[in-house]
Amino acid sequence: MSAVPTPHRHARWAFFRQWLKNPLGVAAVSPSSPQLARLMTAALPADSQRVIELGGGTGAITRALLDTGIAPSALMVLELSEVMHQTLRQRFPDVNLHLADAADVHRLAAASGFLDTAPADAVVSGLGLLSMPRPLQRAILDESFACLRPDGRFIQFTYGPASPVARDVLDALDLDVRRTSFTWWNVPPASVYVYQRLRSRAVPARPMGQRAG
Repeated sequence: MSAVPTPHRHARWAFFRQWLKNPLGVAAVSPSSPQLARLMTAALPADSQRVIELGGGTGAITRALLDTGIAPSALMVLELSEVMHQTLRQRFPDVNLHLADAADVHRLAAASGFLDTAPADAVVSGLGLLSMPRPLQRAILDESFACLRPDGRFIQFTYGPASPVARDVLDALDLDVRRTSFTWWNVPPASVYVYQRLRSRAVPARPMGQRAG
């Protein structure tokens, strides 16, 4: 008798199919691990209440964000793949989910009313920025920071040895970057980077329960 597929297994298989279709766009053969998802949420500002996620994928980071206490109504998730969007819709019916391009995030957040009560505290990204051309990197970051409070954070993971955002893009947008953590417990191993406007470096992060492994 064959095993009944679990929702998690179904999500991983859907993710792998999307990688086969678009390896540069998806950028990883496997979804983010729970360990990486926790490191991403550990980089949030300590008082975070409203968060935008770019590239929801299978929902590993979405789940971790909700587990920190972010209300579903205060979480907006963008996903470009119709298959992954459907998976997210099934897993998180109460979250603000949008089938949309990350380069349109500010326009969409403003039009949907997500920014009416307050700007976002952080944008958390699972996008493959490292493989994107610089104009697209700049467009996504520019749109993202337009959604953020002045000291808000753009949080990104990468599999490369350095920041995935080109130096000229950082300089053009007046951004500071620092690596906050690294984990071997992901396929591939990954680092987490935090980007902020240069004038807003001193916002404390959430206390981390453990060191990156």
